[in-house]
Amino acid sequence: MVSRTVLIARLDNAGDVLLQGPMVRAVAAGTGRVVLLAGPAGAEAARLLPGVDDVWTWRCPWIDPDPEPVDPAGLVALTARVRALAPDAAVISTSFHQSPLPLALLLRTAGVPRISAISADYPGSLLDVRHRVDDDLPEAERALSLARAAGFDLPPGDDGRLAVRRPLPPVAHQHRLPALQPGYVVVHPGASVPARAWPAGLCAEAVEALADAGRRVVVTGGPGERALTAFVAGRRGTDLGGATTLPQLAALLDAAAAVVVGNTGPAHLAAAVGTPVVSLFSPVVPAERWAPYGVPTVLLGDQSAACRGTRARECPVPGHPCLTSVSPADVVAAVEKLVVA
Repeated sequence: MVSRTVLIARLDNAGDVLLQGPMVRAVAAGTGRVVLLAGPAGAEAARLLPGVDDVWTWRCPWIDPDPEPVDPAGLVALTARVRALAPDAAVISTSFHQSPLPLALLLRTAGVPRISAISADYPGSLLDVRHRVDDDLPEAERALSLARAAGFDLPPGDDGRLAVRRPLPPVAHQHRLPALQPGYVVVHPGASVPARAWPAGLCAEAVEALADAGRRVVVTGGPGERALTAFVAGRRGTDLGGATTLPQLAALLDAAAAVVVGNTGPAHLAAAVGTPVVSLFSPVVPAERWAPYGVPTVLLGDQSAACRGTRARECPVPGHPCLTSVSPADVVAAVEKLVVA
């Protein structure tokens, strides 16, 4: 029997939400309506996912990286909203280091009759489906395995890759982009976690080296990264720092020949539009789980560095050797490997 409404929860960052795409499509194929509960940092990405009918935004105090104090009134309001929605089921998707059980308790209090999640901890009566999984799976496959355990699967013909809603918006921004024809290389120097960012000076040198190799380079970043993108773009790159919404960035990445980016949201957005990625990957989290999924990728960075597996937000090793060991020439060679001239 097809369920009427399923609530899916993924409460962290944009990249994490984009990696839920195959799982969301599996659930959507087996239900009439999908509501996705996202955190403030992931809500815009949630709206890009095929299969999502509505997006709710809620700052979760046990998952948000900069949590506010627990607000009892906020918990009551969310419980009431879920009770009014009356979903037939909920699927709580979490990273391996997050617990689904606090949210499961709230959803159970709201009357949700069937709740599924991956949980290493004993869930008591909070979960109807307690799924267990090999944590070395890529995150997209891990989430899809949860959907299957909950009774949902991809429809015939769905390849299980990341995807975004199409058509995407035009990529023209003011007077700067109309002259750009598809085939440029995007360099995205920023990262939400500082330990995952390639040093700005090396990014700027890479822009120069790519330009010397005959590549047109576009530099992207968020509104708070304009100084960074201006420095990295220099005189030879096109600086679009702060100039794109997430859907516009998706369109920009879609027309690129390759994207040079750290382990941050735009890496997964590039994968979702099918663009090859040069991944400047700090091993503070494992590449097996978090590298760009389903697209040609060249992984750069010392994956055996001392910071491996620490989940550090600030680099714990002087000199940031896992990424300073990558040279601009390495990036140019990686782009050449990915791009058919």
